[in-house]
Amino acid sequence: MKKVFLSMLTLVTLALTSCSSNDVPTETDPNVVSLDPTNFKGTLEAGKEATLDASKVYYLTGAFIVKSGAKLTIPAGTVIKATENTDSTVRYIAVSQGGQIFINGTATNPVVMTSAKATPAKSDWGGLVICGKAPINTSATAGGTASAEVSDLTYGGSDATDNSGVIKYLRIEYTGYAYTSSKEFNGLSLFGVGSGTTLEYVHANHNGDDGIEFFGGTVNGKYLVSTDSDDDSIDFADGWAGTGEFWYIKNTAKAGIEGSNNGTNGYATPMTNATLKNISIVMGTLPNSEDAIYLKEGAGKWTASNVYIDGTFAKGLKIKSDDAAANANITNGNIKFNPIQFANTATGFLPSEYTGTNTTYLTVGTNIGAGAGAAAPSWTTGWTAGL
Repeated sequence: MKKVFLSMLTLVTLALTSCSSNDVPTETDPNVVSLDPTNFKGTLEAGKEATLDASKVYYLTGAFIVKSGAKLTIPAGTVIKATENTDSTVRYIAVSQGGQIFINGTATNPVVMTSAKATPAKSDWGGLVICGKAPINTSATAGGTASAEVSDLTYGGSDATDNSGVIKYLRIEYTGYAYTSSKEFNGLSLFGVGSGTTLEYVHANHNGDDGIEFFGGTVNGKYLVSTDSDDDSIDFADGWAGTGEFWYIKNTAKAGIEGSNNGTNGYATPMTNATLKNISIVMGTLPNSEDAIYLKEGAGKWTASNVYIDGTFAKGLKIKSDDAAANANITNGNIKFNPIQFANTATGFLPSEYTGTNTTYLTVGTNIGAGAGAAAPSWTTGWTAGL
């Protein structure tokens, strides 16, 4: 794929090479594509490739959509600041099915997506949305598709190994703009994203809704951090079949981890099939209403090991008695926590709401979780904030 000029109707020129912030490139410069840091919005069309310039600060002034067949590269150290939303112009970045994004941050020089406000707050802007072609269970037919709730982009399909690019060392902050009470952006939303996508070292911080959410798909998520969420910290649903490894979660208003199968049919297939390893969930300062881990809407299949839960959660595992599918998955041996540790619990703490016949699904042990129990693990050093 070769670099080309984008439409000048929506974006102005910006040099991609080593010119200083005061240089004014010309349209005939061969190292120029039309991405303006003062007005970053529009559509990257099919067949086009663009690379941002880490020496610039980009101001996201609307939606920026990477279409199918296009590729956006964001080098280490790039900062993108979202200006104030309006109901008609929400600021977010989205990758369509068949598009790719390459976020190439490093431990000492992450990519940062944040609010442009002098005093930023949760829900200042939308967030980052990725749509892939991997299986979901929200379609009426196997291998079918659905429409993403916060961008109306299509997602899902039958390509489990679909590749939407690489996301490494990204910090995303002050996200979660809400269209309605049921349509809210997360920090990072992964709709039907395939296992060919690399997702590592992402910190979602100060989230108006969830920090990170998997809507089906098969992508694996490693070295993920979610802090200060007004909903769940990390959420997966709709047939997500992936591995989550080294997750550090702190300060969540609802669940540290919420895992569902399907909101209208707890038995829907392909069933959520989550493998979780090396997880720390720490209470923090927000009032918590859905406990450390919430098994919901059928829950799906879980295999969880080295899970460390710290703080005065009311319960370790929340599971409603009227959620027949979720309770059946525990009873039938499809959900296992081995081992899990509950530390510094309050008087009256309940390890699990499950009251069925399976007595071996939960084994208590001594764990280090994401690396250091309740403390921020060493792998968070340098690229996260507020830890």
